[in-house]
Amino acid sequence: MATAHNLKPAIVVSSIPFPQCSSFTSTTPHLSRFFGTDLSKISRPQKLLPSMLLLSRRRLALPSVSGMWEALTGGSSAREAVMAIRRGMLLFRQGDVLGSLVEFDRAIELDPRQKAHLWQRGLSLYYLDRFEEGAEQFRLDVAQNPNDTEESIWCFLCEAQLYGVDEARRRYLEVGRDPRPVMREAYSLFKDGGDPEKLVAAFSGGRENEYFYASLYAGLYYESQDKQDEAKRHIVAACQSPYGLRSDDYMASLAKVHCLCRNWGST
Repeated sequence: MATAHNLKPAIVVSSIPFPQCSSFTSTTPHLSRFFGTDLSKISRPQKLLPSMLLLSRRRLALPSVSGMWEALTGGSSAREAVMAIRRGMLLFRQGDVLGSLVEFDRAIELDPRQKAHLWQRGLSLYYLDRFEEGAEQFRLDVAQNPNDTEESIWCFLCEAQLYGVDEARRRYLEVGRDPRPVMREAYSLFKDGGDPEKLVAAFSGGRENEYFYASLYAGLYYESQDKQDEAKRHIVAACQSPYGLRSDDYMASLAKVHCLCRNWGST
């Protein structure tokens, strides 16, 4: 995913929308308790330390370096498009998946160049069960960034729902070598099959972000196999991990959104 930037103007949201996922039910707990944060303060700018930028490429920031440059040079529509992406990412973090998609689509209307980089939109489409559109989005992204492991995996996750695991594996997008050991192992797991428990075990004693990612992608692998109990165990563990609880990584928010959409209760 795109590298984060330390350019984060405050986004003021007057009200917190009710979560909207394809399988959401009214029994889901209050968002502020689930997410473990005071959402009324989420509009405050957050400072990212340079060392933290290495932990993940999916931060709450501009979608890409090229996206930022286009926003600065492409006129008011391009700048408004980037702000729409920011609003969409914020809404997704709050659990409003449908609202996030509305903002991402608005960004594309304002500046069609953004679509090729909008991996955030693909994630929202996945949680709205719009798998064909999600797969298309991730394929567009990989065409622009042929070294993005996570987008390849998410394309697989969408296509596994459409065509089954075997066909999704035949359609698997080849990408370059990920610098993160945990994501190299996750990529191989989805591409070739294997035991997700081994992925988690391999990184259970390592860095906090590695354990989080191992647990998250183990759970997602189980979901692709329609093994919901195992998926729940690992994704809830990702949410409850130190990294899942404290990090501002977009994927830490995604793990919580996943639990909301599956009605798995609070962490």
